Amino acid sequence: MENKTKGEYAKELFESGYNCSQAVFGAFAESLNIDFDTAVKLSSGFGGGFARLREVCGAVSGMTLVMSLKYGYTDLDNHEEKKELYKKIREVIEQFKEDNGSYICKELLGLSSPSSPEPTVRTNEFYKKRPCGEIVKSAADTVDAFIKSH
Repeated sequence: MENKTKGEYAKELFESGYNCSQAVFGAFAESLNIDFDTAVKLSSGFGGGFARLREVCGAVSGMTLVMSLKYGYTDLDNHEEKKELYKKIREVIEQFKEDNGSYICKELLGLSSPSSPEPTVRTNEFYKKRPCGEIVKSAADTVDAFIKSH
């Protein structure tokens, strides 16, 4: 990753063809001790706001995956640990919403839900029209700042 920020790396991943969730989660793979291919495969279904349903932004899903792997729990009886995880995730999502205006894909893009699961072809025009590169950068930088401050 050289001297790039997590946000810059996430934006680069998005611009190379990964979806928003893959770009954010993939940018953290190495620092979370998960191999990159596993990270992008695990996060692949969250693109387009959950399989192009345009619901929760894929970048926010990627943020949630990062936070879950970093701070998640396995003890089902430890309700405090579960509550703390949810509190942390809400904090980063609220920051994302403050910075971007929403955490819902269709609201961020000004689109309605597509009728097809067919992915949009990535062209230069696609990248010019869509704010997704900046959105994944914002998401990754938000999570990175949270992790560094906690």
